[in-house]
Amino acid sequence: MFSEIIAGTMRWGQWGAHNSPARVRELIEVCLRENITTFDHADIYGGHTTEELFGDAWKEMKIDRKSVQFISKCGIVMNSEKKPSALKYYNYTKDYILNCVDGSLQNLKTDYLDVLLLHRPSPLMDPEEVAAAFHTLKDNGKVKHFGVSNFSVSQFEWMNQYFPLVTNQIEVSVNELSAFENGTLEQMMMKNLRPTAWSVMGSYFSEKSEQNARIQTVIKDLCKKYDAEENQMLLAFILKHPSGIIPVIGTSRPETVRELSQSFGIRLDEEDWFRILEAAKGAEVA
Repeated sequence: MFSEIIAGTMRWGQWGAHNSPARVRELIEVCLRENITTFDHADIYGGHTTEELFGDAWKEMKIDRKSVQFISKCGIVMNSEKKPSALKYYNYTKDYILNCVDGSLQNLKTDYLDVLLLHRPSPLMDPEEVAAAFHTLKDNGKVKHFGVSNFSVSQFEWMNQYFPLVTNQIEVSVNELSAFENGTLEQMMMKNLRPTAWSVMGSYFSEKSEQNARIQTVIKDLCKKYDAEENQMLLAFILKHPSGIIPVIGTSRPETVRELSQSFGIRLDEEDWFRILEAAKGAEVA
């Protein structure tokens, strides 16, 4: 259903690199050469513009649609030039979900999504209404599979009772360890599902903090041992988990795509994995 690494497109457009369609085509080609065939979107990315940017690039490439997988997310209403809104909120009414998918299909220049995710849980979400939307989309061939993003264990279980879900896309990194302790990953394993993970580099490269200083000391030492780059070690830490976490890499740099695709060659031993965990926590395990 997914490639072993997913290409996250959030920063490919106005929220990051401001890439042209030609540059997006180059990124797609680099991803495919590295066997990254799954592309992660959301309707709101780039202020409701990044899906269209990707679609404009995609339609020129003449690639077999069946050889790739498109993920998109819906449910967040936010103000943008393209879609003005008085405030940011969540909407999971049936009509809203159906309209969001139609918009994503039009923008991505495709007839179907491989996976649709509910972007974030809403206090007002009615699972029966959401499930009705899912059934309509599946019956019409517009979406093959459905999942959620940022849902807790109980929220996933709740929605899964009304419609079978295929993944929970959660935040996991050396800086965000809660999934290792709150039962989310164990839940995926019990259901024979694979979690997907966003922000897999955490704040390691973007913030100076005591935590990152501790982590960096350990990571740089392990880079020498495993002959690896720092970003590869950060990904190897996540890939070690037995749940089979599938990372969503958010880079828009071709060289970084190539580097991260090599992370699977790193086999962290148990002690080294716990060295990173200890540095991240600032204390040894209990």
